[in-house]
Amino acid sequence: MSNNIEQLCINTIRTLSMDAVQAANSGHPGTPMALAPVVYSIYNNFMKFNPQNPEWLNRDKFILSAGHASMLLYSALHINGYDVSLDDIKTFRQLHSKCAGHPEYGHTPGVETTTGPLGQGVATSVGFAIAQKWLADHFNKPGYNLIDYKIYALAGDGCMMEGISGEAASLAGHLGLGNLVWLYDNNHITIEGNTRLAFTEDVATRFIAYGWNVQRVGDANDLEMLNRALQIANKEKERPSFIIVDSHIAYGAPTKQDTHGAHGSPLGEDEIKATKKFYGWDPEKKFFVPDEVKEYSKQIIERGKKQNQEWGYLFEKYEKEYPELAAQLKMIQQREMPEEWDCCIPKFEAGTKISGRAASGKVLNAIADHIPFMIGGSADLSPSTLTDIKNGGSFQINNYSGRNIHFGIREHAMGAVANGISLSGLKTFASTFLVFSDYVRSSIRLSALMNQPVCYIFTHDSIGVGEDGPTHQPIEHIASLRAIPNLEVIRPADANEVAVLWKYIMESRNNPVALILSRQDLPVIDRKKFSPAEGALKGGYVLSDAGETPDVILIATGSEVQIAIDAYEELRKAGINARVVSMPNWNLYERQTPEYWESVLPSKVKTRIAIEAGSTFGWRRFVGLHGEGEVLGMRTFGASGKLSSLLEEFGLTVNSVVKTAKILIEKNKK
Repeated sequence: MSNNIEQLCINTIRTLSMDAVQAANSGHPGTPMALAPVVYSIYNNFMKFNPQNPEWLNRDKFILSAGHASMLLYSALHINGYDVSLDDIKTFRQLHSKCAGHPEYGHTPGVETTTGPLGQGVATSVGFAIAQKWLADHFNKPGYNLIDYKIYALAGDGCMMEGISGEAASLAGHLGLGNLVWLYDNNHITIEGNTRLAFTEDVATRFIAYGWNVQRVGDANDLEMLNRALQIANKEKERPSFIIVDSHIAYGAPTKQDTHGAHGSPLGEDEIKATKKFYGWDPEKKFFVPDEVKEYSKQIIERGKKQNQEWGYLFEKYEKEYPELAAQLKMIQQREMPEEWDCCIPKFEAGTKISGRAASGKVLNAIADHIPFMIGGSADLSPSTLTDIKNGGSFQINNYSGRNIHFGIREHAMGAVANGISLSGLKTFASTFLVFSDYVRSSIRLSALMNQPVCYIFTHDSIGVGEDGPTHQPIEHIASLRAIPNLEVIRPADANEVAVLWKYIMESRNNPVALILSRQDLPVIDRKKFSPAEGALKGGYVLSDAGETPDVILIATGSEVQIAIDAYEELRKAGINARVVSMPNWNLYERQTPEYWESVLPSKVKTRIAIEAGSTFGWRRFVGLHGEGEVLGMRTFGASGKLSSLLEEFGLTVNSVVKTAKILIEKNKK
């Protein structure tokens, strides 16, 4: 490519971005104007990709962590041949446009992950890099370098300030992820003004301390220096690379360059015309793509086809020599499961006791034995959350085939990394105590938004944590997680519900799961006496019943189901017909038919009690809004003490349930 076409492509990215933001009267024009040379160089000179097959397994990946600068990405995708048309760009930020306000995975071809919450993109890129290392170690064979893609992520000052980026960078440096390149747009501008207001640290020294290969490019417009830095980064095998790029926000704008006024507002028609003149562009033309750039797009498409085709030929030979591994790789790409993967899920014996976390650990290992492409870990808590894959080895710099990832005490980064692993096609899980789910929440939200089936395993699920006290006793967390759309929140009552629901979790392709598990031992329910655990697959089911229209319905989840069962027995002795409903998953229950709802919670039975050792928020939908029923749960924080004392203190006992039932029955007779 001549220098002329390079500059034409760069200025096309700039001007399309400016015009789109102006047309939308909303958006961030400054960063696309500054970083167009960087993105052009990455796509043109370093990345292998096929715009007509954006899901090609061995493509290099580019992540715009500074997602507010989304037009930078959309313009680059357009000129590189992706299915992002000029009409799409013209409808930037409008309803149903492919060019949404921030990049959205699954919505726009070429967008590898949803970004916008600052720091999430770079943290997710670490997950992509971990997945690439694992896939390469597992599948590459002599003569078959099938998996060798790189991951590039572009971040801004905001990403650097967010704590998640520090957590993720520390982990990436520890793991020696030489397949990862971050480019940092050092433009010194945020919404409030110059970064001197709040951000004066030496970022380069910080990343050197993390164990990264750090370089600096003094001018974003210096293509020769950019290419040299990227070449050095690509040759680095032992460390992730960090390239600081000094840039001018709104480069070329006569009054707004290097000002925070260009960060999040349209430039205005007059400023755009003046800037286009500076670029040597016709100031009257809008959404203009020169013929030479259109020809460039065709060449990029052909280049991508050839790269993809050559890899396809290699895979055909590989498949003949390594048919089992090739079949696994296809499963990963298509999100399929091996045959009989669930053949050894354990069943638990009635009359025994086992905690939710211990039951889950047994099921997890039974599953992992039959799903070789399942990896995951915890935030330094696997001895407590029991999420270690036995004999799976630790994923470390000298063992990228390890299946146990040690995230360290980095919950926020853990969630984003899990998203990157899942987006790479691998089955994955991430674990910590339920009370720390707050640290993971924004990553969980993105899992749900992207339809990624990450399994978040949260143990120590209630005031059952006991003596650790209110700082470690989750109260509002289950209700908070239930508020996230598309997230399945599952709180099983006993070990066999755990086993049944793990099968559901693994077969899910589009929903992340928050699996909520007890620390304390729970009785294994006698399924000869009570309903089969498979009822949990409907979200809520009748566990025990007096056989007649009940006088009261007891609805519970998790460890409180046993309280409901014991109260049921006491009520029967008192001549009161009760029904126990285990409801481990609200979403699943609400997806059943109205007829099923009526069979479980008949509308004529108004006397209902919900029991859960967490916030009562949300339970009124099941027990009635007008005082016919009651919710026994937590309306304050917990306390430090023995579990039995805490249950008594907060009214989560059999006696409390029986007393409440009798009061409500009498009240509702009137």
